[in-house]
Amino acid sequence: MGGMMWVFAVFILSVYETWSLDTGSPQSTLMRNTSSSTPKVYVVRNESFILGSNVSLTCSNESASKIMYVLWNIKLKSGPCRIAHNNDGQSEDSCNDGKSLRNTSTTMYLHIPNFSNDDVGIYLCETVYTGGADNHNISVDIIAPPSESAWLEWKGNKMVAVCKAERGKPAANISWSHLENSSSSKTWLGSDGFFTVESRLELPENMDSKNLSCTIRHQYWEEEKTLVPKLKGQSGEHKGPNITLIYILTVVISIAVLAGILFLAQKKLTILRCSKQADTSPSKPLPTAEDVEEVEPYASYVQRVNSIYNS
Repeated sequence: MGGMMWVFAVFILSVYETWSLDTGSPQSTLMRNTSSSTPKVYVVRNESFILGSNVSLTCSNESASKIMYVLWNIKLKSGPCRIAHNNDGQSEDSCNDGKSLRNTSTTMYLHIPNFSNDDVGIYLCETVYTGGADNHNISVDIIAPPSESAWLEWKGNKMVAVCKAERGKPAANISWSHLENSSSSKTWLGSDGFFTVESRLELPENMDSKNLSCTIRHQYWEEEKTLVPKLKGQSGEHKGPNITLIYILTVVISIAVLAGILFLAQKKLTILRCSKQADTSPSKPLPTAEDVEEVEPYASYVQRVNSIYNS
């Protein structure tokens, strides 16, 4: 029964493909209709490639000399595009993003340089060659390493350990060395298509955090990574509240000292100005000769009166 169903599915797909080639679609200019009796191979597979690598996608093992045409229908986040080539030398490329068809002495393949998250999508390939045809449906994804970090922080009166793996794909896995303590983790997908995983572990009061560590595993790494969380302010990656408080106090004290120096300088300047004004103000004039002459007769008279009384 299973064999009958498979034969029926192949027959339906063959009829559909022959119909699509005969309808005069835009891609038909690079294709040659094949007989419905031509053997066809249908493959569905998943592929993942490392961020920044050069990728080679194949959809047939036939030699390039036997291939009549190759067509890649690509569905990306930015939209669909198509790359095609036939043995008459005709080609088409609506992707215009660096992808290209290349061939070696053995086969033809799709080259994707500097693989990024923008290249993730569905790649539909059809290769027609002498004696048959191959159709591949390839789901292409990316492998990107996350950036890892771990720290300790206070939540009320309790210490909490945090372990984080940011912007990785697929999502990383986090575990703690102290399995007897319950931990909570959350994973979210960013707008850029990468995953962030954060695990939080609440520590009991009598637990020594020096023996605590978290382990991060990811498909990109050959070996897992172990981190020892430190209290915020002791690590260069995280600035804790104590460092922030000290910074604020330092700024406030510096401003206060500077204001005091400016006040004293201004006060001293005011005193100096006052003393200069006092030195330059006009002094009382000395008595003139006329004033002396006016005073002398009166003094002689007083002296004569005193001599009469004294005699």
